[in-house]
Formats: sequence, C-alpha cells, structure tokens
Amino acid sequence: MKIAKLTAILTAALLAAAVAEAQDIRERNIKVGIGLSADHPQGQSVTRFAELVEQKSGGKIKVRLFAGGSIGNDVTMISALQGGTQEMTVPDTSTLVGIAGLKDFGLINLPFLLNKNEEADALLDGPFGQKLLAKLPERGLIGLGFWENGFRQVTNSRRPVVKAEDFAGLKLRVIQNPLFIDTFAALGASAQPMPFPEVYTALEQRVVDGQENPLATILASKFFEVQKHAVLSNHIYSVWAVLMSKRFWDRLTPDEQKIITEAAKEATDFERKTIRTFEAKALEELKANGMQVTTLPEAEVAKLRDKTKPVWTKFTKEFGEASADEMMGVLNQARASK
Repeated sequence: MKIAKLTAILTAALLAAAVAEAQDIRERNIKVGIGLSADHPQGQSVTRFAELVEQKSGGKIKVRLFAGGSIGNDVTMISALQGGTQEMTVPDTSTLVGIAGLKDFGLINLPFLLNKNEEADALLDGPFGQKLLAKLPERGLIGLGFWENGFRQVTNSRRPVVKAEDFAGLKLRVIQNPLFIDTFAALGASAQPMPFPEVYTALEQRVVDGQENPLATILASKFFEVQKHAVLSNHIYSVWAVLMSKRFWDRLTPDEQKIITEAAKEATDFERKTIRTFEAKALEELKANGMQVTTLPEAEVAKLRDKTKPVWTKFTKEFGEASADEMMGVLNQARASK
C-alpha cells in the first residue's frame, strides 16, 4: 500500500513537471513578506501557496516566506511592491485606505458591520469584492484574493471589560488607520496607532494597556503572556488582501500568471478553513494560558453600536456613500437568503 501511494505521488509529480515543461514557465523567485509568525494560519497559508506554485510550475517558480515583519510592516511592504523591490505581501486591507483611490477598501472595517464569517465571504467573493480588487492595478498592485483575519477582540492588562463604559481610559494599540482610531475614541479609549511588529514589546513594557486583534492572532502572538483580560467584542471584521507587485506580474508569462492565480485561489480556500479551525480552538487555549475572557451582553453591544454611529456617518461619506449602499445591498441580500 505504501509503495502504491509513493508511486502515485511520484507519478503526479512527474506529470506536473511534464505539464510545466510544455508551458512557458521560467525560473522565478517570489518573496512574500508578512507581519505575523510563520506558524500563524496566515503563515501556514503562504507556505501552502508556495507548495502549490512549485508543484504547478514543475519546481521552476519558488516562493519564500519572510514572516514576523522581518522585511517590513504592512505599509512599507506595500510600498516595496509598488516599487518592484518585493513580489508579494498579505496586509490588512485597512492599510490600503491610505493609498489614493482605494478609500472604499475601508468600508469593510466599519464597526459592527458583519455578524458572521459567511456574510464576509458573500461580500468579498462576489462582485463587490472583485470591484475592489479591480482598483489595485492602477496603484501598482495585483489583488489575488481576500484572506480572513477575523472578528477583532480587545485585550488589556488593567481590568476586565464587562460593560460598554469599561473601554473608557484604556490605552489601546490599533492599526495605523483613522477609522480604527476614531472607533476607539468613540468608545472612550485612547487609540495608539502602531505597526504590528512593535506590539508585543509595547504591551510587555506597558507603553499601552492593550490591543485589538482576532483570537488567532492573540494566541499565535502569545499576547496572553503580557495581557490578562480579553473581551469578545467583535467590534470590527478584519480581512487580508493577497497582493502581488504589478511590476513583477507584468513580467510573468500568461502560463505563469495562470499558475499564480490558480494557486492563490486554492490557498484562499485553505486559509479560510485553517484560520476558522484555529480560531475555534484559540479561545480555550487562551483561557488555559490564564487569560480571563468576558462576553458582553447584547444590551452592552447595542450601546457600542450606538456610540460608533458617528464613525459610520463620517467614514461612509469619506469612503463613498454609493459604494457603501452597494455593499449594504449585497449584505442585505445575503442575510435575506439565509
């Protein structure tokens, strides 16, 4: 049985190599930089993408992961893609908002917009998400898909958060994005924008009281070592864009572009399954590592929604009311079909 399995694997590999040989595929090297660790679901999914690309190209195209912010943060890596000095990165879509012409990417992050993952899939995999990706080439970027980061939760080292008012006075690290800053200002917290690679040290040294990220990131980054309290606030849904440098993309042959596109789609399916499985386990692991986790009653969540209404008003105008209406139309249709 083992010999048969090995034979099948070798046959598949030889077939892939033969197909690649018949195509216009050249020796290529792709650097993918991410801010998270290699063992985070994001890092695992880049590794899966690398395996798929190498397999489909018969070993000619090699993808190398640079994790943990080793070659820059999201902002600097996006700039490197635009400049053609780096091939790929997987940043939070919120960092694209600062690039001219891409403001409507920020609509995804409106506070308390989404209720569950399936709504996000319907929004991002459909025409609205494709419309966003179509804006990227003019900015020197190619969008290969959306990966789930997840619903963001708040941790801190000072006190448990059991009601809406408990956010007041907390100094919280947030993504370098005005919507995130204004959201927490509306909740009474002091928002401190900071690149992700700096967060653990800032928490450890008490430069900030806490931070906000999905549970998978909180666990993989070991924030439980320097944070005692967590609240399941689900305040913002966060998503990553799988980006490639347009300068690099334009040098690829049509066969190579097809390989990259197909591998990215398969890696997207892998990433979503992986992170959702990881997220489901993360809560219990965080508790096992000593974090005290609270869940807000619906009445307190309603207060948070009310406090952040001015954020909706401000940023739907800034990001584009027509796009906001289009987005809500998609979401309302998805909700009605369930």
